Amino acid sequence: PVFSMATVLRVLALARRCHSTGSAAGPRVKVNFIDKKGKKVETMGKIGDSILAVAHEHNIDLEGACESSLACSTCHVYVDHKFYSLLPPAEEKEEDMLDLAAVLQENSRLGCQVILTPALDGITVTLPQITRNFYVDGHVPKPH
Repeated sequence: PVFSMATVLRVLALARRCHSTGSAAGPRVKVNFIDKKGKKVETMGKIGDSILAVAHEHNIDLEGACESSLACSTCHVYVDHKFYSLLPPAEEKEEDMLDLAAVLQENSRLGCQVILTPALDGITVTLPQITRNFYVDGHVPKPH
């Protein structure tokens, strides 16, 4: 079977996390978050981790309700244009979930799909003012 680069990177990131000896293990890059109030929070993230994992490690309010399974858009972020072009294109599943995100922009990505590389050192991501979680926000799933 042929796997996409994003899938390979996610598997590598998971393998690194499983074999890491602590949060300081492995090379790190600077990751800046702009929270919903406009406050800049500077963090460091391990190469191979997702933006969502870095946010959770540093208690940034980025939900990730589906635990990176591409079943929601609650980890929707805006990637600084300077770094957006360095990311691999979003796969169809990510695009489908982004279509459900509130306040979509041209630089929107899911934080669970943005995997840190050395080229992303200094990346800035902005959290949208609102997110949409259908299960929390009143959606009741219907049986098929």
